[in-house]
Order: sequence, then structure tokens, then C-alpha cells
Amino acid sequence: MSAPPGRSRGPAGRSATAALSTRSLGLAPPQPRLSPAACGERAGAGTVGVAGLRTRGALAMGPSGAVRSVRARYLVYFQYLGTGFNGVAAVRGSQRAIGVQNYLEQEAAERLNSVEPVRFTISSRTDAGVHALSNTAHLDVQRRPGQPPFSPEVVAQALNTHLRHPAIRVLQVFRVPSDFHARHAATSRTYLYRLATGCPGPDQLPVFERNLCWALRTDRLDVPAMQEAAMHLLGTHDFSAFQSAGSPAASPVRTLRRASVSPGPTSPFVLPQENRKLHFWTLEFESQSFLYRQVRRMTAVLVAVGLGVLTPTQVRVILESQDPLGKYQAHPAPAHGLFLKSVLYGGLRDLDPASCTLQGPQYGNDDPGHRTLGLAVEPGHLDQYT
Repeated sequence: MSAPPGRSRGPAGRSATAALSTRSLGLAPPQPRLSPAACGERAGAGTVGVAGLRTRGALAMGPSGAVRSVRARYLVYFQYLGTGFNGVAAVRGSQRAIGVQNYLEQEAAERLNSVEPVRFTISSRTDAGVHALSNTAHLDVQRRPGQPPFSPEVVAQALNTHLRHPAIRVLQVFRVPSDFHARHAATSRTYLYRLATGCPGPDQLPVFERNLCWALRTDRLDVPAMQEAAMHLLGTHDFSAFQSAGSPAASPVRTLRRASVSPGPTSPFVLPQENRKLHFWTLEFESQSFLYRQVRRMTAVLVAVGLGVLTPTQVRVILESQDPLGKYQAHPAPAHGLFLKSVLYGGLRDLDPASCTLQGPQYGNDDPGHRTLGLAVEPGHLDQYT
């Protein structure tokens, strides 16, 4: 009998690209950053816990003094190579199509032994074949009565220990308030697209790069023209022309904060004799949110400019047409060149897990004598979740 989705322990699905480090490509994900409002709760005497229960240490006490279980919410940063996945979202009821979420929930999170099944609420959905240097999700873990919440470190170790797929890795975990929402709270998302030039065909590309960039059949791109065209996309616009059918967005209006075209880092997988031919380019786009396949459609149009098929002015005309069926924007760039680079939350700053606290009188910590809500940093070992 075949194993259910996400539960295989064998080497099936392993590939050369799955074992590659994104850091070796010069694509190391940025260190996770959170705003003070995104930091979690540190239990202490008199702290108000989940559902208004008073807590003692990390345990919730009911009105009668009985110990009740506490549901703890965590923000998880994770990365994956999208090759072989049917996107990041879980695929339910299928034995063939598998999403990254299937492995996170059915293979790893089950081992946390939560009273209620653990479900990942993912901040940014990616299509089949799209990669993520750093995606995020929140999840709830409810332990049995009398057991304190896991520390973020234990959750991260547990997930990685039982996550057997070689193309998925948990980067970091933080404890967050019970009403935190990974998707709704995100204030910035950045996507990166990799191009390769100087490659007559995909078979001329190093095998390690074949699922990590779009190999263009040209020796050069007009990068200044691409940069000029990208300027027309900046700002707040109706991006209907760059939206694929099936988008769940209520409005096609988005604000594109950044669009850049620049030389990418040299691939470590290119042989010396090929270095003079192959060149890599990086396109980056930043917005609070994007429409369905918006980044891949914008990339396709900018590449058309780089190849001399379109002029920068024509990109503005395409944008203003609001026509998603136009000749140049109707065909998105291939999925395998796209990476979700980062998901950020308001008030960006470097996060120190040992000292991150929610600031302000509403949290009672403007006075050192009052309670402090911060990240739950507790000593813990892997045997805590067994």
C-alpha cells in the first residue's frame, strides 16, 4: 500500500536541486524581522493568557484553580525549493499532487502532539515550481492540561527533525499573540526573479541551475530599457493587466514600492570556460501584496523590453489598458525562476529573541514593575514533545 501524501520516509522525490543550498547561489534569505507588535507573549506572574485566563508561569488557571491547557501561537519562517511541489498550499484528497504544507502538517507538525490538529496559515501562496527563500505561516499548538507551551526553539527543532523532505527547511520560529495573523499582518513581500543570458538553450545550462532561473536564448539584454520600463510600474495602479484568471483578490489595485533590474551574482555551478558566456540577472519587486501571477507577468513584459520587442513606453500603455489578455502580458514568465525572498511585518527592526517586547501602556510594560509580554524563550529539549 502506498504511503499517504507527505508521509514517505524514503528518498523518493530527492533531486540534485533539492539538496542545493540557496546560500551558494548568493540568494541567502534575509534574517527574519518583526515589529514589536509581532512579538509573542512571555508568561509571567499575573500575565493575561489565552482566552482571558490568568496564568502562573506558563500554565493557565481556571476560576476554580484547575490547570487548563493553553493554546500557543507561533510564527514560522520556512524555505523550500518548489520543484516537484504543487505549490505551497496543501492539496487535500489527492495521492499525486503534493503541496509544501502537506509535509509541514502531516509529517512534521503531527509529532508535536497538539490536542487540536496543527494547521499552517501561510502568509504568501506560491504556485507550482515557485521557490521561497523565506515564507511565513502561523500555527497553534495546544498541549495537554498541566503542560507549558513549547519554546520557539523546541518547535523549530521538532519540525526540522521530523520534516523528511530534503527541499523544505524551517528557518526560525517565534511566539506571537493569539490574534496574530501571518497573512493579514504582513506589511511587505519581496519577490526575486532570476534570468540567465548567453545560453543557446536549456540543455546548455548547468544542471544545477535548470530549475532555478529562466534561460533566455539571447546573449544580451537592454537592461537600461528594462529599468526605465520598470519605473512605469511603480506606485499605486490598477494592475488588472498583470493579473491571471482565478485571482481571489477583491480589488486589482496594488502599490508597487520597488521594481529593480540588476546583474545577479555569478553562479558557483558554471564551469570556467562558460563564465564568459553565461550571465545572470535579478529582478526584484516589493509590495504589501500582489495579484495572482502579477510578478511573473510583469517579468515577462520587462524581458520583452530587454529583448527589444517592446519599448518602455509600451509598458505604461499595457498597464493602463487593464487588459489581462494582451499579447505580451498574457503569458507569464516560467515559475521556476521565481523566488519569494521575504515577508516582513510592520516597524521593521532586527529581532533579538531574548529581549523583544511589546512596548506601550496597553501592554503594561511602560512601568518596569508591570507585566512584560515578549517572546517565550524557555529552556527546552526535543524530548518535550514526545
